[in-house]
Parts: sequence; structure tokens; C-alpha cells
Amino acid sequence: MIQQAKSARAPESTLEEVKYLRQLIEKATPVRVKLAGGEEVTGVIEYYDHSFIRITRKGAPNLFIFKHDINYVVELP
Repeated sequence: MIQQAKSARAPESTLEEVKYLRQLIEKATPVRVKLAGGEEVTGVIEYYDHSFIRITRKGAPNLFIFKHDINYVVELP
């Protein structure tokens, strides 16, 4: 009897995003966030949920940024 191969589908979530964001928050790591429109903001991530992150910035208002508007997040030295 020949078994058909099951379709390999990537999981919806690996929880790596959650681990990474928690690490950034715990260590108060400064980050640069590149937005879909090309704008960049820097600060420290203080909160996140499934829809957005909160960036706290020195000398500027705090921001809530929807995750779907983020191209990438990079740690700053």
C-alpha cells in the first residue's frame, strides 16, 4: 500500500517573535523600527501584543505602532 505524502505547511506561529520581543523589553534594548512607508523611529519597546508594539522615545512622544506597518526591527549598539 502506498501512502500519499501529507502537505507540509508552515505553522502559523513559532513563538519566536514573542521570545524576541520579551528579550528586548527585559533588557531595555534600544531599537530602530523601519516602517512600511520608509520612516524610521528609534526608542525602547516597552509593550507589545498581537497587533502592535509601544515604543518609548527620549524627548519625543511614545508611539503605538501596528505590527502590519513594520518592515523590520533592528537592535542598536
